[in-house]
Amino acid sequence: MAIDERAPERTYSIGELADLAGLSVHALRWYESQGLFPRDVPRTTAGRRVFDAESVRWLALLTRLRDSGMPVAEMARYSALVRAGDGNEAERIALMQEHARSLDEQIAELEACRDVITDKIHMYQGALASGARRPVSRA
Repeated sequence: MAIDERAPERTYSIGELADLAGLSVHALRWYESQGLFPRDVPRTTAGRRVFDAESVRWLALLTRLRDSGMPVAEMARYSALVRAGDGNEAERIALMQEHARSLDEQIAELEACRDVITDKIHMYQGALASGARRPVSRA
């Protein structure tokens, strides 16, 4: 299940958040241990983690960053910048711009791959349309 970035204002146990995010409880604990949350996760008097809507939205961002290939070290760096508070926005922008550039390069490479595949499809379709019994087996 995908996380809704507009999560309602309520709290979630680690199990509820894990279900919501499609992650394991172990993964969420690992995220916390790696410093990926921008603030300490509050706990009940019994020591159980309590996540709020802000945590849900943050995890949605982390999921997007992870899915887009951002290394955990960079995610932790970004989280540390947010944790540090105001005054480092230029560093945050630079980090996100670098990741965006990396994504642009990946997208360009994928588009080039798709173009080769599309050309191959057109070649085989042309061979079939011309009545060839078997499409040309050129690379």
